[in-house]
Amino acid sequence: MTKQITTLIHTPGTKILRLALLSSLVLAAPLLAVGQAGHDHAAPAKLVQIVRDATRQFIDVNAAGPAGYGPAFGCVTGPDHGAMGIHYVNGPLVGDGEIDASHPEALIYEPVGNRRRLVGVEYIVDAATWLAAHDNAPPVLEGQDFQFVGSPNRFNLPAFFELHVWAWRDNPNGAFVDWNNHVTCEGQ
Repeated sequence: MTKQITTLIHTPGTKILRLALLSSLVLAAPLLAVGQAGHDHAAPAKLVQIVRDATRQFIDVNAAGPAGYGPAFGCVTGPDHGAMGIHYVNGPLVGDGEIDASHPEALIYEPVGNRRRLVGVEYIVDAATWLAAHDNAPPVLEGQDFQFVGSPNRFNLPAFFELHVWAWRDNPNGAFVDWNNHVTCEGQ
């Protein structure tokens, strides 16, 4: 892109175009710098990599049980599209009131016949516990804001904050969106 801009700027007979282009680059420079230094560009790749490193051992679902994870809620499908899959939840991690990128509260598996394919994780924390300990500020992990899920909810849980990370299955809507159109419950 820089080469194209340089070529365009140095082309004879384009004074007005050069001025407009230079003006827009000068005005956009601070915005580009903020975008590059901000959370949106570096955080997704970093958090996805952290999750992959932390959960590689759980690619085989048989490793989840000995680590304290067990299936809950069946296979969760979206209200309009996509699915989450089967959540293998670690109760003590959910109840500790903390968020640790290396220890997600839930592993998410897609059913494929009688097998399970690891597709992502979910970080979960009780809203009242978190807010009381963190000056009423919602949780943020590696630049990603958690979503608030009020009560009552489909899981019959007290209000909580959650963040999905699709580290093992691409999500066309983004790595941190709840519902993944590439995950299905039809394979069970």
